[in-house]
Amino acid sequence: MATHRVRVEALTPEIVLGPREVRHLQVLRLRPGDALHVFDGRGAEAEATLTVLEEVRAVVTLGTPLTGAAETPQPLTLAVALLKGDKLSDVVRAATELGVARVQLLVTQHADAREIGTQKLLRLRRVAEEASKQSRRAVTPEVLAPLPLAGYSWEGQLFVAQPGSQKRITEHLAWDVPVTVLTGPEGGLADAEVSTLISRGAVAITLGPRILRAETAPVALLGAVVATGV
Repeated sequence: MATHRVRVEALTPEIVLGPREVRHLQVLRLRPGDALHVFDGRGAEAEATLTVLEEVRAVVTLGTPLTGAAETPQPLTLAVALLKGDKLSDVVRAATELGVARVQLLVTQHADAREIGTQKLLRLRRVAEEASKQSRRAVTPEVLAPLPLAGYSWEGQLFVAQPGSQKRITEHLAWDVPVTVLTGPEGGLADAEVSTLISRGAVAITLGPRILRAETAPVALLGAVVATGV
């Protein structure tokens, strides 16, 4: 069985875990003396040993540092329009597994929602944390509160998925600067939104001849990007 991984605030010689993580340890039937891996979500990871397990508190002792799963050559950001239902959870989970450093939620002209509540944003951040555990990453992506697309700025390259474009991501992507990929809502981005992004330096690229769902497009685009940087 794979060693259980625990997200902590910092890697210190002795780490106290709270009730939520204690419940996970109890479900897994772990006992004092069992091995764990701990990571801080910022790239540091280490072996650890469970030394105390109580009803609502646990203590682990830090061991040998570990090398986390490889990250992309430059920070990778997913900028994605707000989607209805649980679709954003699926997108955040897959984006974390594919190696993004952050997810920026966007409000666009045809977006399914104009805002999300605090609890939903916290839930998306927990999804990212759990996905980073599962995918053996030592980095947990930031999930940032929604911004209007018109006010969004980026560093490095930005690629926007646009049906009808003839440009392929592999022809334009360079890993010498940070990379951002941007996808729209179910109704797509408005032509004016795409034109504005292009005028600011973005590159509109194709995702192939088929029309993809709004929750599928980010995963397809990220997969194409990550494949060039491994």
